[in-house]
Amino acid sequence: MKVKEAPKTSTSIIVRSSTSARITQSKNPFLELMRRIFRKEEVAMKAIKFINLIDERQKAGRPLRVDEWEKIMNELEMVRSSFYSMRNKLLGAGMIAIKDGEYRLSGLFSRDLVDMARWWWTVVLGYDAESL
Repeated sequence: MKVKEAPKTSTSIIVRSSTSARITQSKNPFLELMRRIFRKEEVAMKAIKFINLIDERQKAGRPLRVDEWEKIMNELEMVRSSFYSMRNKLLGAGMIAIKDGEYRLSGLFSRDLVDMARWWWTVVLGYDAESL
């Protein structure tokens, strides 16, 4: 499938092969990860704020509700179309989810990466899955 043909709910991520470009080698791994999803650093920074807001509210027992979109937009200083574009990329990547009208952090992103790594390791390289 070509990128142009991907569903609108898809999210692209830049993968870099250089060991010096590893996310964990960065001074700010979270920002480096968001830079691989968002073209503009400004949007990457706002995505981090949005994820942190979801996390803080989730931990405080007051989950961030979808119907709070205007308040969130104002807090992030974003227009509606930019906010929903950013939010949809995070949803498409599996980093966040919506359940019962509330935003939640999601592990689907991690599971997808692990699945890709396991497939590459076993099918393409021919190694035993246990050696990954």
